[in-house]
Amino acid sequence: MNVLNLTSKSNSPPFELQIRALEERGIDCTTVSVPGMVTAESGRSVLDYVRFYPTVLTESLGSYDLVHANYGLTAPFALAQPRLPVVLSLWGTDLDGELGWVSKRCAPYCDATIVMSEQMERELGQDCHVIPHGVDFDIFEPMSQSNAIDRLGWDPDAKHVLFPYKKERTVKNYPRAARIVDAVRDDVSGPVHLQTAREVPHAEMPIYMNAADCLLLTSDREGSPNVVKEALACNLPVISVDVGDVRERLEGVTPSSVCQTDAELRRALATVLTSETRSNGREQAEKINMGWMAPRIHDVYRDVVDH
Repeated sequence: MNVLNLTSKSNSPPFELQIRALEERGIDCTTVSVPGMVTAESGRSVLDYVRFYPTVLTESLGSYDLVHANYGLTAPFALAQPRLPVVLSLWGTDLDGELGWVSKRCAPYCDATIVMSEQMERELGQDCHVIPHGVDFDIFEPMSQSNAIDRLGWDPDAKHVLFPYKKERTVKNYPRAARIVDAVRDDVSGPVHLQTAREVPHAEMPIYMNAADCLLLTSDREGSPNVVKEALACNLPVISVDVGDVRERLEGVTPSSVCQTDAELRRALATVLTSETRSNGREQAEKINMGWMAPRIHDVYRDVVDH
């Protein structure tokens, strides 16, 4: 099978993992990315997307079986080519963000739509295939916490709370995370450090997740945050606000908690930090293994091509 992938996020680790997993199943994947640069201050321009369409149209004339539009903003260009069936994958922010209307307008015209969670399916209001992005369990796995702390040069006598994003990403709400950690210092003996994943290569994230005592997620909105799945694969406890599919992902995972208020976040975080135990996340997370994801996407492809 030959698949033409469209994306505006070709360097996204979940997308790269998806392509690798599909190619391991014998699927030939070609990727066309939206041109232009994305910076911390701005996304791509309208002109970048205008330049994208001629490339998509020309490439679609090749010997492909279908087009897979990865991320909602690529859907109009997938649908504008005249000859190939279209599979659309929505990642989260392309559905609940300010341009979510693009995804909602395009999804009914696609031959199949993949979403990351049942909540996204309900929000979209149509039948979808719920296939979360996978995690490479060979990379994200438990390791010695003391060894991980040594490798990062962290204080071995402190508690470490991991905020898995850059502070500058407004939607991730770092100020709330800082406020919670500042408050919890009154509840826990010894120093508590809030660590961020600023400029951390993705391949090094397992070290951070094994060195930390807890992952703290305070985002204003999420779709299906991969950092939560990666934390589960490393048996790192997670304390999170109720966004995206986090509640679904943390079902049966202890110690971990989904909270609404700052007071709940503070209590849950203090409980995790004083318990000094890892979670059972890995054994609860089989549905986020890349080996589970790829066959299901392949099944969607077969169904679309057959019909």
